Amino acid sequence: MLAADPSATIAGIAAEAGVDRRTVYRRFASREELLAAVYESRLTAIEEAIQDARLREAPVAVALHRYVENIITVNRAWPVDLTRMLADDDVRARRDASAREVDVFLERATDEGILRPDLPQGWAGALLPQLMHLVSRQLPQLSPAQAADLVVDTLRRGLGPS
Repeated sequence: MLAADPSATIAGIAAEAGVDRRTVYRRFASREELLAAVYESRLTAIEEAIQDARLREAPVAVALHRYVENIITVNRAWPVDLTRMLADDDVRARRDASAREVDVFLERATDEGILRPDLPQGWAGALLPQLMHLVSRQLPQLSPAQAADLVVDTLRRGLGPS
């Protein structure tokens, strides 16, 4: 609900969940606390997805596919916009650490010839999340593995060596 309508009320969320709003308020003192819990869960899932992909150790092609598949799964499970929470310093720091980990990986992919070295700095890091977001929302009929195949193929053919 929050992904579709970020201004959804606690009463609306409770009704959609089939519980009384008092049930939600017993767990979360405010709408902001509920949002913080949702964003915390999404951020933790992203961190786990990055760790599981083994971006520093696994072969680049394997790590890239695994990362993309994992993030597509996260995007579908937690379809909320994390940028709304970036005013929180701790959330911003965690999000930035995750982004740095991916940026280092994309540099490794470039160094190993998976991505073209003549692209503007940061282009792959800007494009990859957009591709994952797009496939997560626009092609729900694809499994996360199929969606990852499409994203990785698009990235490698578009940013890969010719």
